[in-house]
Amino acid sequence: MPAPKRDPAKLHALREQGSLHRHPAAVTDALFQQNPFFDPRDVVQVKYEMLRRVEIDQASVSDAAAAFGFSRPSFYQAQGAFAEQGLAGLLPRKRGPRHAHKLTAEVIAFLAERRSAESALSAAQLAQHVHRHFGLSIHPRSIERGLRDMKKKRR
Repeated sequence: MPAPKRDPAKLHALREQGSLHRHPAAVTDALFQQNPFFDPRDVVQVKYEMLRRVEIDQASVSDAAAAFGFSRPSFYQAQGAFAEQGLAGLLPRKRGPRHAHKLTAEVIAFLAERRSAESALSAAQLAQHVHRHFGLSIHPRSIERGLRDMKKKRR
């Protein structure tokens, strides 16, 4: 496989946009090996070409996914995202919750009340109180962050 393209400006741009392919060496498709237009570092371009290979060229999902360095589940995820959102759907997204979904205003108020009543309570002890009162399992570190953020908002 030829060495990845060395354009530092494009590399920086891909990194900043979050579209830098984490494993460009896994892209073995001939287009990306022979033509400098096709950049294996650009994950959006790689995913688009993988989808096009199946849709237009009638390649099998398994073969296309392998040639573009993805798994079959990743192919189907990209296919669904592209169908719903177009090219923007091919941009990588952070996984997991976007915010502290268990730390509702009610839970934070409860934590603040418990902490003011007993200032020596650790985050682990507060987590136990939350579990008994609300039935929620919240990691002590999340409680520490939630209380810290609450203090910041008061300022």
